[in-house]
Amino acid sequence: MPATTSTLEIRRVAGHIGAEITGIDISHPLDPTTVAEIRQALLAYKVVFFRGQTLDHSSQIAFARQFGELTHAHPHEDAPPEEFPQILTIDPLRYEERYGAKYRELYRKRQYSYYSGWHTDVTAAVNPPAASILRAETVPEFGGDTQWTNLVAAYEGLSGPLRSFVDGLRAEHRFLAGYQTTDEDGELLKRINDNLLISVHPVVRVHPETGERALFVNPGFTDRIVGVSPQESRRILDLLYEQITRPEYTVRFRWAPGGVAFWDNRATAHLAPTDLDHLDVRRTLHRVTLIGDRPVGPDGFVSEIVAGREFAAESLVVA
Repeated sequence: MPATTSTLEIRRVAGHIGAEITGIDISHPLDPTTVAEIRQALLAYKVVFFRGQTLDHSSQIAFARQFGELTHAHPHEDAPPEEFPQILTIDPLRYEERYGAKYRELYRKRQYSYYSGWHTDVTAAVNPPAASILRAETVPEFGGDTQWTNLVAAYEGLSGPLRSFVDGLRAEHRFLAGYQTTDEDGELLKRINDNLLISVHPVVRVHPETGERALFVNPGFTDRIVGVSPQESRRILDLLYEQITRPEYTVRFRWAPGGVAFWDNRATAHLAPTDLDHLDVRRTLHRVTLIGDRPVGPDGFVSEIVAGREFAAESLVVA
């Protein structure tokens, strides 16, 4: 099928982050100029939204491949949709079917994401995804919004002395950071421990395309600051978590079927919904991620592997 051309309209939706792109059908191949425009909008606004799209697994993958090579669905996903190993399906019923009653017991509620707190995707890997693309198939009539925060704006909002301080710090990232496992934690934790991913990243990441500095910590994966006491680590991280989640740096997206969010995983964190846990509603979305590089800090430090290997196109899952 020949590449299609379009007249893009890009409308900002919040003060520090987010834009909605209209005038385009992303289910068909795009011409190079359109791809470049979307990429520039992504770099400028950190997350871009499309509405009313008619994507399936195949066309979602094809759209994503115009921006880079895709990873496997997830480091702990060994059963992606047949013939589509790049797709991670996000659906609470699927999690419970795979991991059993212990999955809900672990979180004490119905879970609408692998992790429902603020997080940047898969930073336990030494090369976290460069970007993620999430599309909505089925969503409830109300609730279930996702929020994103601009980690560049959060860094720039710190005082000069504090920016200088965090520029030289490193942090250890792992799945379920800070969670103390037990023998009864079920299949999900067994998968994580059998296929352990631990990396040390700079606390401040220099964006490889824009040169911007961004805070690169998140409550979902960052376990500790390296080289300081546990008490100091906790206080530093609490300060940075408060900074990255300040409302002025965020944007909220109301999902509808056919909605698509495309975010720069090197410069954002996001928050899955927490307002549906008490409701019996269906919410099914599908995500793909682009292979990323190793983060680099302002001092030239390059992220290091503590356990595991790079997150790439082939599965990292241990059978």
